[in-house]
Amino acid sequence: MSRLRRRKTLALAMAACLALVTTACAGGADDSAGLPADQQTSAGGTVRPPAEGDGVRLGILGQCEGPFGGFHEDVVAGTTLALARFAGAKPNSSTSALEGFTGAEVAGTPIELVGIGCGDDTADRILQEVRRLVEQLGANVIIGPLSGDEGIAIAEYAKANPGLTVFAGISGSQEQTLQVRAPNYFRFYGDGAIWSAGLGDLLYNKEGWRRVAVIADDYSFGHTSAAGFVADFCAVGGQVTHRVFPPLGTTDYSSYIAQLPNPDEVDGYFWAVGGTGTQAALEAFVNGKGDLTGDQHAGNMFFNPDLAQVLGPDIAGAYVGGFATLPGDVRTSEIEEYLASADATWDTIPGSLSSNEPAKPSVAAAFGFFYGYYTAGVALVEALNAVGGDISDLDAFHTAVAGLTLDLPYGDIRLDENRSGIVDVGLSRLAVDGTGEVVQQTVAIVPGVDQTFGGTFSPDTPSPGRDFPACEERDLPWTGKAIAVVDGVPQN
Repeated sequence: MSRLRRRKTLALAMAACLALVTTACAGGADDSAGLPADQQTSAGGTVRPPAEGDGVRLGILGQCEGPFGGFHEDVVAGTTLALARFAGAKPNSSTSALEGFTGAEVAGTPIELVGIGCGDDTADRILQEVRRLVEQLGANVIIGPLSGDEGIAIAEYAKANPGLTVFAGISGSQEQTLQVRAPNYFRFYGDGAIWSAGLGDLLYNKEGWRRVAVIADDYSFGHTSAAGFVADFCAVGGQVTHRVFPPLGTTDYSSYIAQLPNPDEVDGYFWAVGGTGTQAALEAFVNGKGDLTGDQHAGNMFFNPDLAQVLGPDIAGAYVGGFATLPGDVRTSEIEEYLASADATWDTIPGSLSSNEPAKPSVAAAFGFFYGYYTAGVALVEALNAVGGDISDLDAFHTAVAGLTLDLPYGDIRLDENRSGIVDVGLSRLAVDGTGEVVQQTVAIVPGVDQTFGGTFSPDTPSPGRDFPACEERDLPWTGKAIAVVDGVPQN
């Protein structure tokens, strides 16, 4: 979808929100936290810049419905953990982050959780949520959202409401920072293209792939993720023979699998099908194309060892692009301390990787959805410290945010000129360990990737889409320079 068309779509969605019934989720001390809006209490308010002496009135935008609804608990917990570690927050429940927290304070400035937004992966719904949090519940800081189209919508909303400050959660579309460029919208993580950096180079030069078919969700994050892989693989001389885009939320992928070439016609397949679709799409591939051969497949962050439980160990051999965290084989004292702090904060929390059954909090904390929101919480704390807790001068506050370099468990993060993260990317592979289990092993780290992707993307290029970027050779700064990782240890 072109930038113009996407902007028009989002503008219509924002206008539609004025006439729709609000469906947000209240949070904080409200007993209805995490429930649909019609089961909650609400309060009136207006959008206005913070005044001197105002505290932070925080709203968190999660996603309790749709393809990524299983991560609702994770993302709220991520922000809560950051505030528990560095701002004195006390969770209201030992078994759920959705009950909110109390007691958070930085440099004498209290942080109050006024609500939790309940998205469903659509722009119109997330705009309803943010309007409730900001315009009715009085939030002056937002952390979130989770998904691609949501991020573009919230960036546009932030741009239209300069009195608001937004720390993006883990939404991976490119446009929200590279095209929208709202001065009050900050993203301390990579986008979908960044997380594909180096994967094409590895497959071409190490595994000998030359011809690839791509299948990705037909929305902004799927487009961005596929765009990064296409740019990287074609940069070193690879060819992309097919690009297939099933709609997000598809349940029957058989017709889309039929559009892919057969396994003897290409060297491999790149998958950017996520959420509830990953397993369904791969099962459709087995039914339509035959048994999986792991070393003929690569994917984005939704490829993980859990797929082996339903698809069998043949998925071993598949390569996986990066995400906000690194696989569990990379452990440092900082990572260990971070994971332990999650287990010390709650007894259990419902975990998306355990079908939302109670699980150790560190399991969720090790995955990128939780961690993205944790990073945003850390950024909020550090920015407040930088301005002595005074958020009344928004220019000063936003300048402080933009100038941060965060020292985080999975590596330092700083922002580019459009307030988007410059990050290291960890590439991994699914492998069978000594016990016969399929595990994820880190194979390389690509350092310092930014959203321009070595000059491939800019505010003046089209948004990533079904046909952009073109498959062409180009010079990328990381080609041939990835840092090898052996037994979880970077070789640098």
